[in-house]
Amino acid sequence: MASEKEAALAAAPPPEDAPTIFDKIVNGEIPATIVYQDEKVLAFRDINPQAPTHIVIIPKVKDGLTGISKAEERHVDILGRLLYATKLVAKQEGLDDGYRVVINDGPKGCQSVYHLHIHLLGGRQMNWPPG
Repeated sequence: MASEKEAALAAAPPPEDAPTIFDKIVNGEIPATIVYQDEKVLAFRDINPQAPTHIVIIPKVKDGLTGISKAEERHVDILGRLLYATKLVAKQEGLDDGYRVVINDGPKGCQSVYHLHIHLLGGRQMNWPPG
């Protein structure tokens, strides 16, 4: 079985308007363990956690924001909302002693789902460099 890194490098980014697994979660087509949501943001537990706490935070509407490198000025509000939601979820999850926030971008950044998303990782000591 290919590693996540190998899979991301092998996968060509899909067309911007192609539905992703995250779109299907937002639409209720695929179940997820939702831990937070508001009118613009959805946060759910990662199905392949890399830490005791591993939450994925996404905008409910992709609006061309397939990755952070695709951000435009019109996305400023949702980008701020995503980071603020990350802080709220971290507090809700009891990550008072720290956590890591990760945004993968593009194949070499190991992005595997082309719908901007934030990984919130915590519950253990994070190391630097990661790996």
